[in-house]
Amino acid sequence: MFLTNILLRKGIPGLQWFGKYRRPRPVSQSMKLRMMKRLETEAETEYWISRPYMTAQQERHHNAERRRREFEEIIARGKAKFPPHKFLEEHLQHLNTTKKWTMS
Repeated sequence: MFLTNILLRKGIPGLQWFGKYRRPRPVSQSMKLRMMKRLETEAETEYWISRPYMTAQQERHHNAERRRREFEEIIARGKAKFPPHKFLEEHLQHLNTTKKWTMS
């Protein structure tokens, strides 16, 4: 296929490194070494993932206390943004400048 393309046409059509009829890239020694290094890293990662630090029973609620504390801190921060409660009497206090209509 490649030989026919090269002989009948002058070279590979389009870009030579991309597409359906691309030119195969030669595999170098450094490419092989990089692939081996990636595979070794992956194997080591799988090894450490397969051995958990805690048992399933220990892991079940190990962070419940911390999560509860952080949730309470979030609630406290939200409440701190609000002004203190006021009664309706405090809102209408400015109307009590003169009390002409009260009994004396």
